[in-house]
Amino acid sequence: MSIELTVLAWTLVLAFVQILLFDFARTGQYGLKWNMSARDGATPPLSPVAERLKRAQDNLFETLPIFIAAVLIAHVAGRESAQTALGAQIFLAGRIVYVPLYAFGVPVLRSVVWVVSIAGLGMIVTPLLTG
Repeated sequence: MSIELTVLAWTLVLAFVQILLFDFARTGQYGLKWNMSARDGATPPLSPVAERLKRAQDNLFETLPIFIAAVLIAHVAGRESAQTALGAQIFLAGRIVYVPLYAFGVPVLRSVVWVVSIAGLGMIVTPLLTG
């Protein structure tokens, strides 16, 4: 399996971990009884950490379809290269670092890390459009 596809698989693991992190934070706040209920009715606002974990998850899910498509197009088109492999690795590394930065409310650096991850995504997409 190519580096890009391996990184894609690990990115899907990260997506699942982010689902669990948010769910654990929310269930920790509202309780197991709430989690196992029909969840009808109003709930109090989420804690700041739970809200941040949800936003970090949403942020990954906004770019994940683009990442998946880029990796699969590169693979199917035979356009995988050192650049696309590095781009995939940068994307995943950035997304991993992004989660705790967002969860702990670290400003500025979180945004810089996001830009780095998007640059990694660009490293995958660019060769698909230029040749």
